[in-house]
Amino acid sequence: MQLLDGKKVSEDIKLEITAEVDLMKKNGEKVPHLAAIIVGNDGASLTYVGSKVKACERVGFESTLVKMPSTTSETELLKKIKQLNEDDNIDGFIVQLPLPKQIDTQKVLMAIDPSKDVDGFHPENFGKMALDMTTFIPATPFGILELLERYNVETKGKHTVVIGRSHIVGRPMSILMGRKGFPGNSTVTLTHSYTKNIAQITTQADIIITALGVPNYLKAEMVKDGAVVIDVGITRVADDSEKGYHITGDVDFENVSKKVSHITPVPGGVGPMTIAMLLKNTLLAREQRKFASSK
Repeated sequence: MQLLDGKKVSEDIKLEITAEVDLMKKNGEKVPHLAAIIVGNDGASLTYVGSKVKACERVGFESTLVKMPSTTSETELLKKIKQLNEDDNIDGFIVQLPLPKQIDTQKVLMAIDPSKDVDGFHPENFGKMALDMTTFIPATPFGILELLERYNVETKGKHTVVIGRSHIVGRPMSILMGRKGFPGNSTVTLTHSYTKNIAQITTQADIIITALGVPNYLKAEMVKDGAVVIDVGITRVADDSEKGYHITGDVDFENVSKKVSHITPVPGGVGPMTIAMLLKNTLLAREQRKFASSK
């Protein structure tokens, strides 16, 4: 069994990006600038955005964090997005989800300039991804592709089962694993909460990608010998430790890991890759903007 070590691969990617940024600085070029908007003070969101800002500093990017109160209206948030869209100094930005209930998430995502949408959530970018065109791939699916590629996991002709159909992971993953090229060229089954007899499907899978958010959902008897298992789930489970909780994935790791050829741990698997790929998308946004301005 080989561990797909997202922590290690994400470090490699950050070093590669740092080298590119150093070269930009040497050539007197503008370095990439990522902005993040966070509305409210959700603990997990603040931690996550904080780690994105730290990652920017680490690779030499500029970063801007825009904090807005939880009482922010939809109009105020859209106004701030318009400012970032028009700010030539900002190459890419994200709006941290979830948003407070008074704000229509779809309207917010639609308002982001697709050329700055480094999260890859805008319908224009999602559509380009579905059509195999060059675009920003959502960071978590992008990270999974990168892990499969760097560990040289064969996907061609394989049966991939995706558990979960969110717009952030499940839906894009099902499209990407079926695309032409590597990683891709697999036959994809997308399963969700209404799928009947799910274990019958997962036991036929060569690759399982689970993004449900249900701790220890995928049991050893649901997985065939030698399968590849990618665990996207991250759930805080209360315990008696000092922190009061531990992080658990969708996969019963202890038992499933004994049967598979490759598996991602939680934490330390897909999670660290997400931030690394957000940086990669920001670098791509900077290059595209430089190219557009030189025309």
